[in-house]
Amino acid sequence: MSGSIVLRGGTVLTLDDAHRVLPGEDVLVTGGEIAAIGPALEVPAGTEEIDAAGGIVMPGMIDTHRHLWQTAMRGYGADWTLTQYFVWYYLEWGKVFRPEDIYAGNVLGAWEALEAGVTTTVDWSHGLRTTQHADAAADALEAVPGRFVLAYGNIQDAPANWTATPEFRDFVARRTGGDLGFQLAFDVTGDPAFPEKPAFEVARELGVPVTTHAGVWGATGDDGIRLMHEHGFMTPETVYVHSASLSADSYHRIAATGGSASVSTESEQSAGQGYPSTWALRQYGIPVSLSMDTSVWWSGDLFSAMRTTLGADRSREHLEAHAKGETVTHAALRAEQVVEWATRGGAAALGRTDIGSLEAGKKADVVLLKNEHSPVSFPLLNPYGHVAFQAQRGDVHTVLVGGEVVKRDGRLVGADLPAVRRQVESTVEYLRAQLGEQAWRQGMNPDVPETKILDNPYTYTDYQSDSTHGG
Repeated sequence: MSGSIVLRGGTVLTLDDAHRVLPGEDVLVTGGEIAAIGPALEVPAGTEEIDAAGGIVMPGMIDTHRHLWQTAMRGYGADWTLTQYFVWYYLEWGKVFRPEDIYAGNVLGAWEALEAGVTTTVDWSHGLRTTQHADAAADALEAVPGRFVLAYGNIQDAPANWTATPEFRDFVARRTGGDLGFQLAFDVTGDPAFPEKPAFEVARELGVPVTTHAGVWGATGDDGIRLMHEHGFMTPETVYVHSASLSADSYHRIAATGGSASVSTESEQSAGQGYPSTWALRQYGIPVSLSMDTSVWWSGDLFSAMRTTLGADRSREHLEAHAKGETVTHAALRAEQVVEWATRGGAAALGRTDIGSLEAGKKADVVLLKNEHSPVSFPLLNPYGHVAFQAQRGDVHTVLVGGEVVKRDGRLVGADLPAVRRQVESTVEYLRAQLGEQAWRQGMNPDVPETKILDNPYTYTDYQSDSTHGG
């Protein structure tokens, strides 16, 4: 074999500067890079051929904010609000996670991302109480053949504290500088004393970006953005997660300093950080990437992120227009835009010019969407619309990362899922024992608020059904 792979005859979404869509063309991968794109390409002898006819070939998707360590608790918090999430993870039970539990969540979440065509994931890892936890997180990411960024955080201690420890510095010296990307992950509360300043100084000294939950209702707001700006810590590399419930002043500061926003629409819709912010971000020209946040609540793929983002943005556009007595006749946000956010938008947020689009010379992070067993796979009329509204993780036929096939014919390659299952089951068993059965059940079934009965002037108390009259 030549070590080359060619995907033949698909509809190629290049996501290059011109957003070229190339029906029936080939993508040739050689040496981990895209060698050529074109019709009926001549390829080296021994090249592996993948039939992409009837499918969509697109860049690997990029998730800029996912708490992988929480994946072992998949679906547990489906009915939580953000307050309940904070109580469970920040105040009560996040502190009982062992290094092996971090590993279990990370390795499960990492494979889950690849299976859905997400070739690069930022692990917003704020459960790292010790560097042993951090080593476990890094070990898991390095055990899975995707691209990952470890965004190091610790919700159990102040950022100024954990970034100042010798153990943290030792971890940075040992584990960074290779293929595993690195960021610092912490939030800014808005305290006028700006206690997060030393952590920003560490990030500056190390030359690594900061990713921060910004515009989270009741937690991180305009005061935090203002403090970051006044102290010179807002940079083009800074990623503002959610960026909801912020004022125009904060959006102007983000735009002026070149930062970007990671929008987790399923999260913002359900948890309460604020209305999903793309409708506002577009007004200020702030670059957007997409993320799914955590599998403790939501789906672990960017198809859902694209779909819900379009829905939320368009819903807000209609709502604003109706409030003014107007009608929206043409949607401002298009499917093409959210597909870009899910690919090259993520690459831009991470400062990666070598991924995010299909162009000769770029890394061969490639996804083929094709499902011959599904009636939803045809007709293929609007490729961007098909990706955003029709495709699902089950339609991800082939995934390449750096030219290596990590999913083939709809099945992951090299994933020992029985071993992953055993690790996750061990974590679940341990956590359930730590909580006790009552707390375990109550945690996933929070109280339902009482329903208020509204007075209704159109309720007629003397009404009787026809059946009472024998009719």
